Amino acid sequence: MLSQASIFMLILLAVAIVAKNQSLIVAVAFLLIVKWVGLGDKLFPLFQQKGINIGVTVITIAVLTPIVTGEIGFKQLGEAVRSSYAWVALASGILVALIAANGISLLKNDPHITTALVFGTILAVAVFKGVAVGPLIGAGIAYFAMKVVSFFSNLGS
Repeated sequence: MLSQASIFMLILLAVAIVAKNQSLIVAVAFLLIVKWVGLGDKLFPLFQQKGINIGVTVITIAVLTPIVTGEIGFKQLGEAVRSSYAWVALASGILVALIAANGISLLKNDPHITTALVFGTILAVAVFKGVAVGPLIGAGIAYFAMKVVSFFSNLGS
């Protein structure tokens, strides 16, 4: 008989198929296969502990690839810094990285927030064609919002 977790994942797989979201299809199928072949006890703790770091590393590799292939070099960097949009992009990159850094600890230490963020990310990926970097960025934004609420709550005390 299927467990509640497997049924939940099969529902997610169906949503991913209907939404034609390849990343979610691959992720759900991979996790189900790992679970069903009996490797979950060994691999799931690794995925939970190191998965975000591994994912960030893979994204970083993808971002740095145009530099190593020579598609982006000092010439393109020089041209970019002359653009006001490039400065906006630079500031945005810095801000997102700083916000996301605080989100990592929130994801690791607060299970109910993690559940809400992961579910929100799944919905965004499956229904709105989002990208699954959401939990990390979402956790950082949630952390920042919590700090703002806490700050204003303490002002009233």
